[in-house]
Amino acid sequence: MITDTRNLSPLTKPESGWSRYRKLWIRDKYLLLMTVPAILYFLIFHYAPMYGILMAFKDFSPSRGIWDSRWVGLQWFEEFFNSIYAFRLIKNVLLLNLYNLLWGFPIPIIFALLLNEVRRQAFKRFIQSVSYMPHFISVVVIVGMTVTFLSPNSGIVNALLDVLGFDRINFLSEADWFRTIYIGTDIWASFGYNSILYLAAIAAIDPQLYEAAKIDGAGRWKQMLHVTLPGLASTIVILLILQLGRMMSVGFEKIILLYNPATYDVADVISTYVYRIGLVGGEFSFAAAVDLMNAVINCVLIVTFNRLARKWTAISLW
Repeated sequence: MITDTRNLSPLTKPESGWSRYRKLWIRDKYLLLMTVPAILYFLIFHYAPMYGILMAFKDFSPSRGIWDSRWVGLQWFEEFFNSIYAFRLIKNVLLLNLYNLLWGFPIPIIFALLLNEVRRQAFKRFIQSVSYMPHFISVVVIVGMTVTFLSPNSGIVNALLDVLGFDRINFLSEADWFRTIYIGTDIWASFGYNSILYLAAIAAIDPQLYEAAKIDGAGRWKQMLHVTLPGLASTIVILLILQLGRMMSVGFEKIILLYNPATYDVADVISTYVYRIGLVGGEFSFAAAVDLMNAVINCVLIVTFNRLARKWTAISLW
């Protein structure tokens, strides 16, 4: 049955789209205005700088500007992959991220599970506060503490080795120790803060599930395995996807502060290479090409792992 809307009263006449959006704007105008700073932030600092991607395909000259610089196509990408550093840089990035995934990813989960079993609230809050603190310490301070503790002459670690009868070790000058130091300090600084999401997910689990498990005779260990861990599954998968999507990225700040010529073979990564070539060496186009290649690979990784997670676990980012 077709209704002629021309004969309907104003109360029953269908509302136009513009009128509906106008009413929503009037109703939520203050909430929408609160989003303006965030929108401007992303437009100015994330979308506008994408114009600079053109540098990766040009022989950039500061005097000519990006647009008027000579177009060279994929020259810088070919130059990077043909260089003697390409394999070493990619290998170091992947190894650091794999070790961090192997050791650093499970520790916040284990810590959150153990902390959830603490029944004394005062002690629990104390442990949480202590574990969060390193996250707010500057990278420079963390590296300074690391250098002081591992000093071959006056460091507490080497002093302890002396007491135990072992030879002193120059940790910061031996390539074999660099990845262990980097991953160890990273875990120490971040595991407490990273556990916040898992603790929040645990708090959202229905208490009736634990009551039902108790009735069925499940002890604390089985409750953790069959109630708590399944409740954390979606959070674990989402964070795992995000970490796998950053497999080609390693922050350069701590590495620049820690590495030296003796550890270049295992410490030099793409971000430090881009810093040296682009900012220090002035080869802006080459550095932009390497950084763009890195970003594209990360984008491909996160899309691929998101699709695999959706296929295998029915959990995904989108």
